[in-house]
Amino acid sequence: MLKKSPPAWLSSMVLLALACDSGPPRATSEDVKARAERLAHEFLLVDTHIDVPYRLADGGDEDLSQRTDGGDFDYPRAIAGGLDVAFMSIYVPASYQETGGARDYADSLIDMVQGFEGRWPGKFRVVHDTEEVGAISAGIIGLALGMENGEPIEGDLENLRHFYDRGIRYITLTHSKNNHICDSSYAKEATWNGLSPFGREVVGEMNRLGIMIDISHLSDAAAEQVLALSSTPVIASHSSVRAFTPGFERNMSDELIVKLAERGGVIQINFGSSFLTEEANTHSAATWEAAAAYAEENGLDSDSPEVEEWVAEYRREFPLRLATIEDVVDHIEHVIALVGIDYVGLGSDFDGVGPTLPEGLEDVSRFPNLIQALLERGRSEEDIEKICGGNLMRVWRSVETAANPLPV
Repeated sequence: MLKKSPPAWLSSMVLLALACDSGPPRATSEDVKARAERLAHEFLLVDTHIDVPYRLADGGDEDLSQRTDGGDFDYPRAIAGGLDVAFMSIYVPASYQETGGARDYADSLIDMVQGFEGRWPGKFRVVHDTEEVGAISAGIIGLALGMENGEPIEGDLENLRHFYDRGIRYITLTHSKNNHICDSSYAKEATWNGLSPFGREVVGEMNRLGIMIDISHLSDAAAEQVLALSSTPVIASHSSVRAFTPGFERNMSDELIVKLAERGGVIQINFGSSFLTEEANTHSAATWEAAAAYAEENGLDSDSPEVEEWVAEYRREFPLRLATIEDVVDHIEHVIALVGIDYVGLGSDFDGVGPTLPEGLEDVSRFPNLIQALLERGRSEEDIEKICGGNLMRVWRSVETAANPLPV
């Protein structure tokens, strides 16, 4: 699905690049770069996981309508990268499972994102369904809402309706710890051996309401049970391929990817280096193991600012070897080879993976670089359109179509 006409300056640049090639039809690197820029601004480009709300809640107020000094997302860079729809992650840390207040905290982040539209008119628009995505005007970034961690449901299915009404269109059922819905891939021991009894009810109610179920962060057992129970396709909003990071349950195994595809779902590739290469994953594991020891020794919560600063200092002393764009493409190509072109997309985790983004994919302005790499691997424009957003939109429409919400 074409989204809009490219900017006039971009069309002229592409035509000039093509006109200057007077020899045989042979693509140069500049031709491919210009073509990638054109496609980024022509195809619908959807990123299913950007942690702007967490960044702003943690770091203070920023003017996203202007180029910001920090972070990975703002309006000028999103426009430059051709991004059309950014799923804002309503991330609720696992610490709220002990302290309470998860629903209120999630509501505060939703309020924040909904405020972007009025605060910076003509730049952002909150979108609630695929029809609204299709109606986005040129120059406006659509903001969809995905909730990361189902803890705000707080054991009450009525809260699912509440969050649906507030615009949440996918829910990652858990995060870094087991919760009342299911087990986490990061937990050392299982609580439920997959889904809890209430978690099974959550799956059915999300199907009924038309909320996409996100199995990123879930244990293998929980993910398999979701795939067996869900009547609609399922997403992994920001996961990569475990074949490249053996033993890292947070990424998806080939077996899970096959089951996901068999049920029509899509895996959205995470850009964090620790998700992409075994070397970076090992480094990350060592970092968080050391951070956990520091937190325990000093009586600190793992999410505390003190631990975050300690981690930043640790990374300065022991720098990470970053992944590359080619590593991202390797993950995409692995999925395609395994299950086909229709089951892979982009879930960057921008603003969520800190300084671990691949070289050349440092922020939302760099999507054309990824498209260029896909072109250089021989991917067709039809393939790239599906990867950029077509596959995700297919799943979203399917979930909408199957929904049967009760009247308010």
